[in-house]
Amino acid sequence: MKEWITGRNPVYETLTAQRRHFFRLWLALGVKIEGRIEQALKLAKERRVVVETVPREKLDKIYYNHQGIGLEASAYPYAALEDLIILSKSRQEAPFFLVLDLIQDPQNLGTLLRSAEAMGVHGVVIATARGALITPAVVTASSGASEHLLIAQHNLVQALEKMKANNAWVVGLDEDTTSKTPNQLDLNMGLAMVVGNEGSGLRNLVKKSCDELLRLPMVGKVESLNAAVAGSIALFLARQARSL
Repeated sequence: MKEWITGRNPVYETLTAQRRHFFRLWLALGVKIEGRIEQALKLAKERRVVVETVPREKLDKIYYNHQGIGLEASAYPYAALEDLIILSKSRQEAPFFLVLDLIQDPQNLGTLLRSAEAMGVHGVVIATARGALITPAVVTASSGASEHLLIAQHNLVQALEKMKANNAWVVGLDEDTTSKTPNQLDLNMGLAMVVGNEGSGLRNLVKKSCDELLRLPMVGKVESLNAAVAGSIALFLARQARSL
């Protein structure tokens, strides 16, 4: 299966990660060969990817905000759950995973993946059905960060049990007032951070699989945060705790 990755950063990061097969690179006629475009073009030539200059209208048909560049590549290469665990052990670090319980909006998924990569997680687990998958739209929303992450599709309850068996404490984000606040939890440990669906939050079985529930106190007038924002803040708090 082939798909088109567009945008300067997504194309550059996809070529840099080199985890997919590449078929051809399109450059819009008249686009300036500078910055990420120039870097992507250099990588394409190194990887012997066919480069074609095409009318901008051809790229418009793929995605409206292509930024003058498109890369035809194989589908996203999902990892096995075991690959995430092996990576955490190989780095000789306490496990650090992100688990997403039916995140459905591609923009939210992309934002969470970008935050996860920036915070150094060992991998991300998404559900096998009903949630957003790693599509070109998600790659774009993550600014290409998805290409550098190990992402597995797995039954979430089973994945969490496997992570617990490998020294990860499971912490789910939940707005309930009974959930603990960041200053009540020690996040400097092996950790699997679980973020729930944008509307309904954590599913019951996933919630029951959590060792602790975490809420982010609100001091303004809004009652809650977007799932991607809340998850990103939680990942930052976990990374900060590890750095102390």
